[in-house]
Amino acid sequence: MEKTLQELAAFLHGTLENDDPGLRITGVNGLVEAGPTEISFAIPPYVEFCHKSRAGAMILAPGDRKLDRPVIRVENPKQAFAELLELFRPQEEVARVISPLAYVAEDAKVGANVAIQAFAVVESGAEIGDGTVIFSHAYIGRHVKVGKDCVIYPNATVRESCVIGNRDILQSGCVIGGDGFGFVTNNGKHNKVQQTGNVVLGDDVEIGCNSCIDRATVGSTVVGNGTKLDNLVHLGHNDVVGENNLFVAMVGIPGSVTIGNNNTFGGQAATVGHITIGSNNTMAGRCGVISDVGDNQVLAGFPHMSHVEWLRQQSKLRKLNELMKTVKALQKEIAELKQNK
Repeated sequence: MEKTLQELAAFLHGTLENDDPGLRITGVNGLVEAGPTEISFAIPPYVEFCHKSRAGAMILAPGDRKLDRPVIRVENPKQAFAELLELFRPQEEVARVISPLAYVAEDAKVGANVAIQAFAVVESGAEIGDGTVIFSHAYIGRHVKVGKDCVIYPNATVRESCVIGNRDILQSGCVIGGDGFGFVTNNGKHNKVQQTGNVVLGDDVEIGCNSCIDRATVGSTVVGNGTKLDNLVHLGHNDVVGENNLFVAMVGIPGSVTIGNNNTFGGQAATVGHITIGSNNTMAGRCGVISDVGDNQVLAGFPHMSHVEWLRQQSKLRKLNELMKTVKALQKEIAELKQNK
């Protein structure tokens, strides 16, 4: 595929500077990897280095630096880059057929334009929406409802009675609706509590590889529209997660936590159970949240505190060795003064 700069500017609804009519863009790549016939993008803090890239053209925001090469100015360069990736590197089409090597229960309802590949399983009472793709070895349990235009990758599991929204993506190895971690301890023995609820995913949700969302003990574990889970994330039973949240790898949320909208959990962040977290918060990597959190906060550390306070503490900790040397010197001086009395 080749595109002129004017064609790309029109595609991105951007403004073209320093047009080179003879340049044909053959692909899109990163700042370091891009070559003379490719286009790349830059956002702060990389804008100041983008002139060193070999890319034939660049995508920048309106207020960014001028360059000696073609530039397409758009409001969101990263979004524009994502759109060009889809243009130049479209995913391969999957044949919309049900493989004779798949198991689809006789009473399962399968919509139009659906692909179910070899060795996938769709159990009794399940419903698969139009345009959904189910790859090999995926498992769709009894009475599961899968919405339209979903992608369920190999070895993903959706357990019985769970609900998957529209345009959801389930990456390989994820488990939706595994039993919640519920036990009653009597006389030192842990007795399992039956987990009778389900999991409900909203629309445009993505679940990363080997992430797990546990079914509710009763009722539903809920993940709201637009929320994205990275790999190796755990959401416990009866969690209620709002819209457009981000969970980076290895986040752990135990049971009965309520989370609002537009929160970001950094890698390895975790919470205690049975708390409420508001909206528009950022939990830095390895942050440990031990109590309710309101809105619009940036937290770090364990136990959680404001990120500013955590930075102050870390700054002081870095001076601890020098402080100990000072204390030992003072102790020695005091001891000598006592001896000379």
